[in-house]
Amino acid sequence: MDQKTVREIFVRLRKENADPTTELHYTTPFELMIAVILSAHSTDKGVNKITETLFKAANTPEKILAMGETKLKKAIQSIGLYNSKAAHIMEACKILVEKFDSQLPNTREGLESLPGVGRKSANVLLNTIFGEHLIGVDTHIFRVSNRTGLAEGKTPLAVEQKLMEVIPNEFKLHAHHWLVLHGRYICTAKKPKCPACLISDLCEYKEKEER
Repeated sequence: MDQKTVREIFVRLRKENADPTTELHYTTPFELMIAVILSAHSTDKGVNKITETLFKAANTPEKILAMGETKLKKAIQSIGLYNSKAAHIMEACKILVEKFDSQLPNTREGLESLPGVGRKSANVLLNTIFGEHLIGVDTHIFRVSNRTGLAEGKTPLAVEQKLMEVIPNEFKLHAHHWLVLHGRYICTAKKPKCPACLISDLCEYKEKEER
């Protein structure tokens, strides 16, 4: 895909949604970190249902630690992998208190030192909270990038690197959220909604359904 086409894709996405953001509900950086950890292999809708109650009871590292792992598991048991997520959250809270004065670190190294926070999650947090031009390649972005021809790659890291290479700087702040939302609602996994897609004519997907 040539640079002119790449640029036009993001011009259209920006025109459709000038100020996109995450669909995870949060009011503090710490709350978003918890929501991001919980969102692995889970829907944002399911996570928001849990955190609506959880954050009323405990929305700081100290309060989560005071709650204890058993109660935390009970609070998040409606989503997948809740046992391991609870263990990760408890350990992450302990590290935040002991090493980061209970504040979310603003570096990749600091974020990835927290259990449950890998490269993708660190990118999401650095982008959404700290405004860094980074992209966390999840299943939606991986699919959209490969299917459209925007950034083809066999691994999330390869796709991330290609996206950072081809996306013009003026679009990088919001690129993550535009691509996630496009994959979630239009370029869906089983049956993409090509007739409703605003970049369908720019897409290289060979099996796309014409308008």
